[in-house]
Amino acid sequence: MLSTVNYLRPYLKQLEAEAIFVLREVVAQCERPVLLFSGGKDSILLAHLAQRAFYPARIPFPLLHIDTGHNFPETLDFRDRLVKEIDAQLIVRFVQDSIDQGRVTEEKGPTASRNGLQTVTLLDALAELKFDAAIGGARRDEEKARAKERFFSHRDRFGQWDPKNQRPELWNLYNGRKHPGEHFRVFPISNWTEMDVWRYIHDKQIAMPSLYFAHWRPVFERDGMLLAESPYIGHLPGETARRQFVRFRTIGDMTCTGAVISEATTIEDVISEITTSRFTERGTRADDKRAETAMEDRKRQGYF
Repeated sequence: MLSTVNYLRPYLKQLEAEAIFVLREVVAQCERPVLLFSGGKDSILLAHLAQRAFYPARIPFPLLHIDTGHNFPETLDFRDRLVKEIDAQLIVRFVQDSIDQGRVTEEKGPTASRNGLQTVTLLDALAELKFDAAIGGARRDEEKARAKERFFSHRDRFGQWDPKNQRPELWNLYNGRKHPGEHFRVFPISNWTEMDVWRYIHDKQIAMPSLYFAHWRPVFERDGMLLAESPYIGHLPGETARRQFVRFRTIGDMTCTGAVISEATTIEDVISEITTSRFTERGTRADDKRAETAMEDRKRQGYF
């Protein structure tokens, strides 16, 4: 249900207006847009903004979730409840199907992850369903590769991104022209920060998955990160699980999403914690630590 809360900090009103303008531009310029929905706070925020942009009509594009098969159960439960509540169309494509079809090869060993395999499943889904714009919740403050993205970020017919060949976006003019087979990734909340997102969630009283708030969970430490105990990731020698009061700053594949020790059980607590944090949001993602240019390399190949 669309929030009826009217109070919003003035600078958040500006960010909201900008995001809504971009969403409306997507629908105006593109024939078959889709919203990439991970079940995390940024994609939940985008779904809320899309409701506001097109109210009282339904959201005029479907939500697409790429399911690695290693998601947190809490994420999937929240996703299904939200889609039903806002009366949106949900499309799910599975990395397991890409593995079964021989499109990708699953990694082996205790450090294996399916996170990178999502790229092929995503590109196959975009081609199959002929989507010409994929709306995502990436923000420029998250990671240096994402800071290079435009609002309308062009992808070639192979789904690849060239950060050195992007179109200028002067005076809020977005160029949605493309050749057959090409598409755009569109990032309406590019100029938001993690703090902006949480303050907007607070002001609009938007429900969030329980994973974002501190709770008891078995975790184990690897390379300075706390990973959730799960059937999808094995232990290395010396690794043992222990119960900790933790929360997650990002929500992704269980094999690469790290927890943080926290006492934040409310949105107000989360905002206070972020204010004093010395670590970046994506500092809890093991997939970003595989190489110095890990995120940019994945984005060039078609990742979110």
